[in-house]
Amino acid sequence: MPESPAPALRVVDGGLSVLRLYDVAYGIDIARVEALAAGASRPRLVRTEPKAMTYGVESVELALGQVALPGDTMVPEADVRVRLYDFGAASFRLTVTLSDTTWDDFLAAALAADRATKPAVAAPFWAELRDRLRTLVEPALVRPSDSGLEEDYLIAVVRSTQPVLSADALLERVDPIPFLSGGETLPLSDAARADLLRHRFSYYRDDLALLTWDRALLVEPRGDPDVAHVLEVANAQLLEQRYYDELLDDELPRMYTRASRVRGNLAPSTLRRYGRLARELRTLVAEVTELTERVDNALKVTEDVYLARIYAAALELFRVKAWGHAVDRKLAIIRDTYQALFDEAAAARAELLEATIVLLIVVEIVLAFIL
Repeated sequence: MPESPAPALRVVDGGLSVLRLYDVAYGIDIARVEALAAGASRPRLVRTEPKAMTYGVESVELALGQVALPGDTMVPEADVRVRLYDFGAASFRLTVTLSDTTWDDFLAAALAADRATKPAVAAPFWAELRDRLRTLVEPALVRPSDSGLEEDYLIAVVRSTQPVLSADALLERVDPIPFLSGGETLPLSDAARADLLRHRFSYYRDDLALLTWDRALLVEPRGDPDVAHVLEVANAQLLEQRYYDELLDDELPRMYTRASRVRGNLAPSTLRRYGRLARELRTLVAEVTELTERVDNALKVTEDVYLARIYAAALELFRVKAWGHAVDRKLAIIRDTYQALFDEAAAARAELLEATIVLLIVVEIVLAFIL
């Protein structure tokens, strides 16, 4: 007799997290947030020893309660929490629990929630959440901003399945590509499939992390949130590097225009503008350098090799270092410009002083002949 087909894989306990990150301020006073918001807490890792991770300043997390997801989804409600970082980023996390469902329905629900929360269809939804956050913690926001810049990430987490499978057996049983590709319906080439599966990690036989640019599939039988935590931090770092890259992109043309206006004029008022412009540029460089260093130091994995590999892969996937190098290059241009302005101002003052001295000598000589 032919073998009967294996029963469909079921997700006994799972969930998904929709992340949306915004730059909301120049900085956030984390201690002030804890004083303002009841129930604020510092996120803690579960599996990883505290000494294995170092933070510049630990983030703080707030619970915003249950919300109805926009649009027509298989999961109408989600729990909302927001994590605040001292360098000005706010990471909203919508979490949905999915239990006792088939694998296909589990991934379909994740994709439906992802589509329903995209900015193109859910901009008012996210704007309302940002307004709620500002109402709670506005006094803790240093120079609040609303740049409109955002990052998004989708994390699907499977905590238990029926039957129980190892990571290798799970991938033989089901195809994660439809989820990792964002719901692509046409068959992908072998190269495209290999690229989507390239960032695969396992520590135990039964856990699994598959990372792509905008989503991750995690199998965590022990329910550890550690991998999801480092992915969220990496997204926050990406957001801030992009923010400062755009800030400097806007500043460079203005800098060139203002510098060209003051060059070649020895009037005292122009020389004062030289110095004022140079000081403003120096202040900008100092502020951006300070903030980017805080972003770089947001998280350092020191002893947990598994998390370190995942964190490094996420930074590579998100091209965080490439964005950081772009910011550094633009900062170098501004540094060179303000140094050139200082040098030109000093040279112009010296020329003006020399001309004044020569004029005084000529006046003295003329007066001597007249008198």
